[in-house]
Amino acid sequence: MSSNPASSSTGRYSVFAIAREAMRLHSGWKRAWTSPEPRKKYQVVIVGAGGHGLATAYYLGKNFGITDVAIIEKGWLGGGNTGRNTTIIRSNYLQDPSAAIYDKALKLYENLSQDLNYNVMFSPRGLLMLAQTEHEVRGYKRTVYANQLQDVATEWVTPERIKQMLPIINIDGPRYPVLGGLYQERGGTARHDAVAWGYARACSAMGMHIIQNCEVTGIETGAGQVKAVNTGKGRIECDKLALVVAGHSSVMAEKAGFRLPIESMALQALVSEPVKPSCDLVIMANTVHGYLSQSDKGEMVIGGGTDGFNNYSQRGSWQHIEETIRALIETFPMLSRLKMLRQWGGIVDMTGDRSPILSTTPVGNIFVNCGWGTGGFKAIPGSGWAMAELVAKGQPGPLAAEFGLDRFKEGRFIDESVAAGVAH
Repeated sequence: MSSNPASSSTGRYSVFAIAREAMRLHSGWKRAWTSPEPRKKYQVVIVGAGGHGLATAYYLGKNFGITDVAIIEKGWLGGGNTGRNTTIIRSNYLQDPSAAIYDKALKLYENLSQDLNYNVMFSPRGLLMLAQTEHEVRGYKRTVYANQLQDVATEWVTPERIKQMLPIINIDGPRYPVLGGLYQERGGTARHDAVAWGYARACSAMGMHIIQNCEVTGIETGAGQVKAVNTGKGRIECDKLALVVAGHSSVMAEKAGFRLPIESMALQALVSEPVKPSCDLVIMANTVHGYLSQSDKGEMVIGGGTDGFNNYSQRGSWQHIEETIRALIETFPMLSRLKMLRQWGGIVDMTGDRSPILSTTPVGNIFVNCGWGTGGFKAIPGSGWAMAELVAKGQPGPLAAEFGLDRFKEGRFIDESVAAGVAH
């Protein structure tokens, strides 16, 4: 998708453009974004060209008119967690700050294709969180009541209705019977690559620089302010620096001279061979630590919890397959007959309260966006919106106000360890 700087397209995609290009054998399409060499200085440098970093850049331009921005990425655009997740989108969180930022993200997702002029394949197919213990029943009913107060539409559904909604499910499992569920009709999925590509195209059209294969090797500071970042493509000065690098956030913070309350762990997922449509909901089964949806190509997308130890692996393991699948098979017997197509891992950034960090830092003009754990994809538009306001104004707006670093010092935790479940 990258190109030379002269070949970027700012035209609109439309049915008429498709017809026009079909008439000339599609020879007129231009690259979606440029791949320029970095300048010596930018007003804002964003480290991390994943969904959150690109969304931050986009809303800096759209909401605040700041377009002198470089988004730098050590690998390829969207090649980190954005390209490695399972695309679940929901906003049915327990705590008020969480529900607010995730529902903002969901509302932005609902119109994101039109906003970016790029089809992100948003599919509001509905999301169901299964209650398979009495403890979960109480917890999810509590979440329904909290969501009603937050004006987030969710409902409690019975096992009988779940069976009607999802015929492939076994609700009478001896170990894990389905006792009901927390259902959000507006939840669903989107295409992870398309979200990154759509934001990248829009950022490039505004004149921002997306610089790939450009690893940050050091961060220069002085008098409590950032001066420049040293990269594989040279030294880049900046007035403000935003660190949006998920599992590598603690590594970046150390380069700037401060620490973050972050643990990095691998999160694994897998997909089956394609089968005919049989699961038109997103299913989360937190008791057995597994979740399931079906892709547009027919693959069963399956995942579970994080590895039980800190690591930076982006690979799968047989242990994960066994632990995740053996419990899901009782609830979804048809999975036992499928072959695995592929498996992968991503590096997630976990905080103690399982809530994100959008915050100023001990270095005056460095801002950090991290701690989304295993649920970062669903938050991308809301995260970018809130982070852009933080960077532009130098202080958090309403969406980010509760997610500062100072909450760990003051004991103001936003505990989503239960509502997050497997945190997807």
